[in-house]
Amino acid sequence: MMTIDKFNFAGKKAIVRVDFNVPLDENGKITDDTRIRGALPTLKKILTDGGALIIMSHMGKPKGKVNPKFSLGQIVDAVSAALGTPVQYAPDCAKAQDAAAALKPGEVLMLENLRFYPEEEGKPVGIEKDDPNYDAAKKEMKARQKEFAKTLASYADCYVMDAFGTAHRKHASTAVIADSFDADHKMLGYLMEKEVKAVDNILKDIKRPFTAIMGGSKVSTKIGIIENLMDKVDNLILCGGMTFTFAKAQGGKVGNSICEEDKLDLALDIIAKAKAKGVNLVLGTDCIAADAFSNDAHTQVCSVNDIPDGWEGLDAGPASREAFKAAIVGAKTILWNGPAGVFEFDNFTGGSKAIAEAIAEATKNGAFSLIGGGDSVACINKFGMADQVSYISTGGGALLEAIEGKVLPGVAAICGE
Repeated sequence: MMTIDKFNFAGKKAIVRVDFNVPLDENGKITDDTRIRGALPTLKKILTDGGALIIMSHMGKPKGKVNPKFSLGQIVDAVSAALGTPVQYAPDCAKAQDAAAALKPGEVLMLENLRFYPEEEGKPVGIEKDDPNYDAAKKEMKARQKEFAKTLASYADCYVMDAFGTAHRKHASTAVIADSFDADHKMLGYLMEKEVKAVDNILKDIKRPFTAIMGGSKVSTKIGIIENLMDKVDNLILCGGMTFTFAKAQGGKVGNSICEEDKLDLALDIIAKAKAKGVNLVLGTDCIAADAFSNDAHTQVCSVNDIPDGWEGLDAGPASREAFKAAIVGAKTILWNGPAGVFEFDNFTGGSKAIAEAIAEATKNGAFSLIGGGDSVACINKFGMADQVSYISTGGGALLEAIEGKVLPGVAAICGE
């Protein structure tokens, strides 16, 4: 497999799939440029070698239609500043042949939002799955997706995939385009290489004990990850809103707390599986309960099994935090996905901060710690502790699918897995 370090881009045009789906304010200004900064090593390697650079990305969910709100034209100046060189702009990603052909070594062209074309995602538009014509429409769209990918590929001599955040999607620009390049002219970018290595550290090169922390509101959205991790971890912490589904499943009284009533049997099944596999399952035993879903609500510490009517658990309590810490500080491999409470409210950040501090302590003592998923990343950044963990993943859905054991199309298209 070709790697970006082995490839010499001198005199070549490289088309690079990045994830520049950055947040913008009401004036179109970037509020967090993490994703742009993450792509810079790959982009600068190409330019330093003497190559010409074509950048492509999506932004938002325009659903196959042109929408100025999601135009990448808004970030051209910011990307120019980050790269330290002027960036040209192609206002139509599928009609950029002339602009690409005119590129000279050291020059940069950024294409307009790929998702302005439905062919990027490859989903039939304006037809429901239960329509008898859906299969035919799907087949036609897949053919159009291939042609769209060939158009993008025609702009360049080589392809670099560096958008881990979309690697779990078989889109034209993340996977299908790779079919137009031989094995020596397609490769992962530096960011993708780091992401793949981080996942391998979690799943294939485990240093024990291995502690995984799964937070968030619903058991149902994490079941695939939980089941895959059950064969790998020594300690599994389940926290956040899903705490109360487990509490109720075991006969607890959870007040107004979030609870998946139809997943009580699933919760009991997870408890039984953990016991059978010898996994130390750590569930919250107490919580910070509030009389309203508000930062300024009245609070009290409650057992998760005895929350008064009209009250809801919004954060992990002090005993739970100590139990979490005990399972984290001695670990040598740590995965964190999902907060322990409503961390967006400053008065309910304590549980998530306790987890972050324990991870930082373990990392300082030599553990490999991977933080992934939007909320966990937001947590670690909110607490100013991003530099105290081993790796922060740029991919939410992609990371979760990789941890579930699924093959990522954006990786397989390059690596052939």
